[in-house]
Amino acid sequence: MTESAPLVITAGEPAGIGPELCLALTAKNALPDLVVVSDPALLRSRATQLGLDVTVTEISLQEPVARSASPGELLVVPFPFPAATVCGQPDTANAETLLDGLRHAVDGCLQGRYRALVTAPLHKGVINDAGIPFRGHTEFLAKCCGAPLPVMLLAAGDLRIALATTHLPLRDVPDAITADGLRDVLRILLHDLRQRFGIATPEVVVCGLNPHAGEGGHLGTEDADIIAPVVAEFAGKGELVRGPLPADTAFTKASGHKDAVLAMYHDQGLPVLKYAGFGESVNITLGLPIVRTSVDHGTAFDLAGSGKADPGSLVAAVEMAQLLTEPR
Repeated sequence: MTESAPLVITAGEPAGIGPELCLALTAKNALPDLVVVSDPALLRSRATQLGLDVTVTEISLQEPVARSASPGELLVVPFPFPAATVCGQPDTANAETLLDGLRHAVDGCLQGRYRALVTAPLHKGVINDAGIPFRGHTEFLAKCCGAPLPVMLLAAGDLRIALATTHLPLRDVPDAITADGLRDVLRILLHDLRQRFGIATPEVVVCGLNPHAGEGGHLGTEDADIIAPVVAEFAGKGELVRGPLPADTAFTKASGHKDAVLAMYHDQGLPVLKYAGFGESVNITLGLPIVRTSVDHGTAFDLAGSGKADPGSLVAAVEMAQLLTEPR
């Protein structure tokens, strides 16, 4: 990565709001240099549909980005979709092109062509319906980067919530909570809080899995048998890690958390985060050799093409990517 390299944004599902959110960025001042991976014809069509005065300029797939965008201009790395795009009506024929564009963006970050990756939303169901197994951006990006363990971290203001497990059915979560897995997640979380966020001595609160953190074994044994010993290991090494705390109080000011909360599963942590800052929060993938941030929402098919989609979360994701790549 070079400091002068632009950010790269993948515009996401073409039938959703991602393309128009990218177009909306041209109206924002003081954003860092950026390029968008998408179908230029789609972006031009959506701009016309929404009455946006945006110039869409194609740039090379291979050559370094030679210049910054002019006011009202969007620089686009072209990945044309094979099927016509209709707002709110996704087509599985476009799934492979979407993933090709995402691979290009990741490779560009690894090679230093781009400074960091920002992703607009995809729709997992559409990609899976195309016959391509896809659990989500997080897992796909880890595979592209050769990273053994990606960790999801959501941020809204000074609230940061990391996840011990990612996209799993709820019934599979207890079996996925292992001592080795928690150790690995905590190592990555603490490392990236130091290296990415510049926090010298990060403080982390760890949630329990069960109500009341197991209630002394009466409401489940995972908290006492798995989570508490791992927390004690880290605390014994001088890390500021506490828990397991009952999840119904771990996110409160009374818990005394400062830098991050580690939730055990997706819907233990994300409802709190989205209540605190939906539309302005950012999804960050830790444990990768690249910086990746994303919006906190989905494809919003019902809003696509209406001009009512709020670009706030994409702007926040761009600003976070810029922050995380600043020299320290």
